Amino acid sequence: MRTPIIAGNWKMNNTIAATKALVTELIPLVKDAKAEVVICTPYTDLATAVELTKGTNIKVGAENVHWAEKGAFTGEISADMLVELGVTYVIIGHSERRQYFGETDQTVNARVKAALAKGLKPIICVGETLEEREGGKVAEVLVRQTTEAFKDVAEAELQNIVVAYEPVWAIGTGKTATAEVANDTIKIIRDTIAKLYSKKTAEEIVRIQYGGSMNPKNVKELMAMPEIDGGLIGGASLKAPDFSLVVNY
Repeated sequence: MRTPIIAGNWKMNNTIAATKALVTELIPLVKDAKAEVVICTPYTDLATAVELTKGTNIKVGAENVHWAEKGAFTGEISADMLVELGVTYVIIGHSERRQYFGETDQTVNARVKAALAKGLKPIICVGETLEEREGGKVAEVLVRQTTEAFKDVAEAELQNIVVAYEPVWAIGTGKTATAEVANDTIKIIRDTIAKLYSKKTAEEIVRIQYGGSMNPKNVKELMAMPEIDGGLIGGASLKAPDFSLVVNY
């Protein structure tokens, strides 16, 4: 029903030379994957990644996109620039963008609409901090972030959107939500989308990834959960053997 999607988020890692080595090693390891395979690389690696993955089952994504088509936004990259490179996906609203670079629910929404307008497929990140989880605010945070991210987005566009649930407290910490907790929390997001649009669209169309330290050791258990449609993979995506084990769960 919902095709699984495993996406690697390289973050600020890998030179062009390292990208060539990693992608070349990865291609044969994931060629028979039943999940959709995506690698999201730094801007400087995108052209190399796109060229190397031509004719393969690996799609390439960027790690951010600006909401404006062009203009005085030093250091930013537009959707047109990404499309020209041959990029398919783009991560929007990652917790690190929210934490370090002032990303808000409103700027996430603006970036999502800009990406969709140019045919890019957003991977929209939502998730709570440890403080918010311990304060009993998980549902409140996820409903707000999801509702704001999808503001003014038409139901027909949902086939082009992936949501990544990333418990901020589990990113890069080695901590992982139990499979049951991850599943129950992702259901909050899916139920929110059902209320915003329709139950049918939420259950049949929208894919929701788990993005809290999914790795070769826990991927089988997480992917067995009914609400989890894939993963947004950080550290494990930087080594071809590890990423392939996740992809070929």
